[in-house]
This record gives sequence, C-alpha cells and structure tokens, in this order.
Amino acid sequence: MLLKTFGWSFAITAAGLALAGVLWGWQGLAIVGILSILEISLSFDNAVINAGILRKMNAFWQKIFLTVGILIAVFGMRLVFPVVIVAITAKLGPIEAVNLAINDKTRYEHLVTSAHPAIAAFGGIFLLMIFLDFIFEERDYKWLSWIEKPMAKMGKLDMLSVIIALVVLLVTAMTVATAAAHGAGDKSATVLLAGVAGLLTYLVVAGISGYFEDKLEEDEDDEDGQPAAPARNGTGAAVGLAGKAAFFMFLYLEVIDASFSFDGVIGAFAITNDIFMMALGLGIGAMYIRSLTVFLVRKGTLDDYVYLEHGAHYAIGALAVILLITIKYEINEVFTGLVGIVLIGLSFASSVVRNRREGKPGDSSGKSAEVTSGV
Repeated sequence: MLLKTFGWSFAITAAGLALAGVLWGWQGLAIVGILSILEISLSFDNAVINAGILRKMNAFWQKIFLTVGILIAVFGMRLVFPVVIVAITAKLGPIEAVNLAINDKTRYEHLVTSAHPAIAAFGGIFLLMIFLDFIFEERDYKWLSWIEKPMAKMGKLDMLSVIIALVVLLVTAMTVATAAAHGAGDKSATVLLAGVAGLLTYLVVAGISGYFEDKLEEDEDDEDGQPAAPARNGTGAAVGLAGKAAFFMFLYLEVIDASFSFDGVIGAFAITNDIFMMALGLGIGAMYIRSLTVFLVRKGTLDDYVYLEHGAHYAIGALAVILLITIKYEINEVFTGLVGIVLIGLSFASSVVRNRREGKPGDSSGKSAEVTSGV
C-alpha cells in the first residue's frame, strides 16, 4: 500500500531531481532537494487537515484531488501565483511579469516579497477561521480539555469566530502593519482589505460546502426521521460525498492548500529566486503532502489516533498567528515548520497513550464517550 500511495511521489522526485541536475548541476539539485524538504516540513499539518476533509468524499473526488488538485497546487500556487502577484503589484501584463521572473530575478523577488503583507493577511485570517471554528465546536474527544471545554461553551455564541477574526485583523492592521517588514510604508489599508477578503473567502466556500453536506445528510434520512445508515460500497467502506457537496468541499480543500502554501512560497526566496527551481522543489514537496493525505485516509489514521486532528488545528492556529506577525517581523521558516511538527507529534503521542489506556491499537468507531488526555 505504501508503494501504491507514494509511487507517483517517488517517481516525480526521481525525475525532478534528475531534471534539476541536468539543468542546473549539483547546486541546482541540492537547492531543489532543500525546497522539497522545506515544503514538506511546513505543510505536514496540511496533510492531516486535508485527510479530515478528504475522507468525507467518494473515490472519484479523491482521485480528482490527486490529479487536478496537484496541478493546481504545483503549477497554480507554486508557479503561476507568484507571477500573478508580481503582475498585480507592479501593474504589468502577464507576459511582462513572466519576462521579469525569468530575466530580472532580483526585482521579481523584491516585488513578491513586498506583497507579503497582503498575502499574509489573507492566509492568516483564513487559517485563523479554520482554527476558531474547530476550537469552538463541541466534540466527543478533547485533547487539551482545559482549553477545549470552555471554548466549546463559548462557541455557542453566534458568529464568535468571525468577531474574533475581525478584532485580530484590526489589531494587526493598526499595530503590526504600520511598519511592515516586507516593503516600506504603512500597509494598514492593504492588510485590512486582504484580511477581509480572506474572511469572506472562508465564509463563502466553507458555508456553501457545509450547506450541501448538510443537505445531503438530510436527503439520506429515513422516512421516520431517523438518520439513515451510511451507504456502503462493494468493500464495505462508507461511500463519501459526491456531486455539488463534493465539488464545493474540493474547492474548500484547494483554498486551504493555497493558504498553507503562502509561507512556503515566500520562504523559498531565502533559498533561491529562480522561479523554476522554486516551482520544481515546492512541487515535489506538495506531491508528498498529497500522497500523505491519501495514505492517512486509506489507513483510517484519523479514526485510530483521535487527537491528530486537534494537533493539526492547533498548528493551523499557530501558523495563522505567525503569518500575521511576519507582516512586520521576520520569522525563520525552520521555526514555523517545527511548531507544526511538534504539535502534531504531541497529539499523536497523546493518541497512542489513550489507545494503550483503552487497551486497543486504535478507535475507528468515533462513538465513544468523551475522552480527555493528560497533556
């Protein structure tokens, strides 16, 4: 199963590194390898979040995520997105922006990094909403119960997550953005506009996908009003979301992936300003994140280790805060990656302890009574 799931990733890695060696020599090969590792370390928590959403979708949409989704992730976010940012920032045409990226790499790097406040505000607020909606929701399992219990009670207040996100955005715009680290001048208006755009994007995409998901569940209810048993396929596995519900869930996944990729794209300039090296290295890393997502879904890892999603969402919250702080202050990408890995590692360890205490290797029922860890 490991080879089946990661086979394409291994093949693309080999082909990508070979291509890097041919085009740019040993130095280029090393840079592409480092960029791949950077992307994996920064986006490991992304795989856990993606798996939590992808397991709700049927096999067809899971394949779409691995095919169309990877094209969007690699070519869209790692190659096209920085060029679009340059075109908008410098008010250039698409061809001029591409020419700048190829022939004037220093100016291209400057334009992309100067757009960092807007990128960080959009991605930071979007990711913050994901974390807040998770932490304010009542759950069967609680990892850090001393935080999650009172937060779940507070979550009964309507629109609380939106209010908190707006307050955070206002504070960021009035303090951090007034002396941005990336580019001179007051970035308050830019940060406000980009942050509101990130908030609206989350509300629209998550709201529509949630609506169709709820509608699908209502349509599957029995005539007596009792929830119908989940449909099963030939192997006995639950049949996931399809149609409009899966489509909007897929869009939600892609926006999440885009938000996670922002720090990787900006951080890559610390290693190289060559757009093609960057796209190749980050693209290889993105492929592993895709494969890891599918692996987690097929192995039922999130059902067996029930605190993993908690750790990933805490990592998202940390990344959101880090993105907003980087509007003014430089934060090393190694630190950003380590925060996510440590939080997920702790949640995994807590899950293992819980499973041993329960006397079983995992728990895929999802129906147990509330369990809290000692973390």
